[in-house]
Amino acid sequence: MTKIGIPRTLSYYTFYPLWKTFLEEIGLEVILSPPTNKKTLDLGVQETVNDACVPIKLYHGHVMALKDKVDFLFIPRLVKADDKNTFCPKFLGLPDMVRFSREDLPPIIDPTFRMKSLRASLFGFLYNIGRQFSASKTSIIQGYLRARKAHKKYHYLLNRGLFPSEAMENLNSPLREIDFPGPGKEELTLAVIGYPYSIFDPYISGNLLKNLQKMGIGIITPENISSKDLKTFSRYLPQNFFWYYSNRAAWAALHLINKAKKIDGIIHVTAFGCGPDAMLNKLLELEAKHHDQLPFLSISIDEHSGEAGILTRLEAFIDMLEHKKKAEGSKTA
Repeated sequence: MTKIGIPRTLSYYTFYPLWKTFLEEIGLEVILSPPTNKKTLDLGVQETVNDACVPIKLYHGHVMALKDKVDFLFIPRLVKADDKNTFCPKFLGLPDMVRFSREDLPPIIDPTFRMKSLRASLFGFLYNIGRQFSASKTSIIQGYLRARKAHKKYHYLLNRGLFPSEAMENLNSPLREIDFPGPGKEELTLAVIGYPYSIFDPYISGNLLKNLQKMGIGIITPENISSKDLKTFSRYLPQNFFWYYSNRAAWAALHLINKAKKIDGIIHVTAFGCGPDAMLNKLLELEAKHHDQLPFLSISIDEHSGEAGILTRLEAFIDMLEHKKKAEGSKTA
C-alpha cells in the first residue's frame, strides 16, 4: 500500500482528521510523524534558514522524521480557509521551502487549499488529490463525505472543551461515551491564547497545558470557542488582522474578555520572530489592561525554550493571581 506522510504540526491541529479520513478512503496508508522531541527540533533547526520561526523549524524536523518511511509527503499549500483570512506567508510557501531544503525527499503532494467555504470548495480540492492517485470517482465522493463528517465532529469535540489529542482519540466514539469537561470547580480559570501548533505541542510549549492542569487551573483555548462566537467578534475591531490564525486568536481573546464567563487572566503563547504575533501580543495586552486590569502573561517560545523556565514563570503568575483573588475576597467580606 502506498504510504503518505503527514507532519505532526502546523495544520495538523486543524485539519488532520479531514486529511487522514480522505487519504485512507482513497486507499493510501497515512503515516504520522512521531510526537515532537529534542531530536525533531534539532533536525529542523539544521534544515531551515536561521530567521524562520520555531514552528517552521519544527515542521522541517517532522519532515525529516518521515522522509525515509513514506512514498509521498502531504504538504498542502494553505492559502485561505474562508473568503477573508489568509494563512501566514510561510504556510503559502511551505511546500517550496521543504522541497528545496534537501534533495533526498520523497515526492511532495502540494495541492492549493483556497477555500471560500469548506462546503463550497472542499470537494474540488479533494477531487484533485484523488485523481493524482488514480482513485475512482466513487471512492473520492465517499472519501469527501466521510472527511467532512470527521472534520465537523472533530471541531464539535474541540468546542465542547477537549484538546486536539483528546478529540482525535474520541473521533470514532459515540458522543454519549465521551467524557466531556464538566462545570469548572477550579478556583482560577485562564485563557491560553495562541496558535494551536504552539500551545498544543507539549514539547515546544514546555508542557504548559499539562502543568496548568496539575496546578488545578481551568483552561480555555481558542479551539474551545465556536466559529459563531468567534465571528461575532470579527466586527469588534476597526481593522482585523490579515492572517487566519492571528484573527482566531484575537477574536477568541476578545470573546473571553468581553462576553464569556469570567476568566482570571490571559496567557499568550507567542513564537519568537513571528511578525503577526508581535501585533497580536500588544493588542491582547491592551485589551486585558482596559478590562479591569486583567492579568496578562506573554510567554515567548523558541528552540532554546525549556520547560523549567516556562514553569517558573507560570508558578509566579499563578501565585500573583491567587494573591490578587484573596485580596479581592477580603475587601468584599
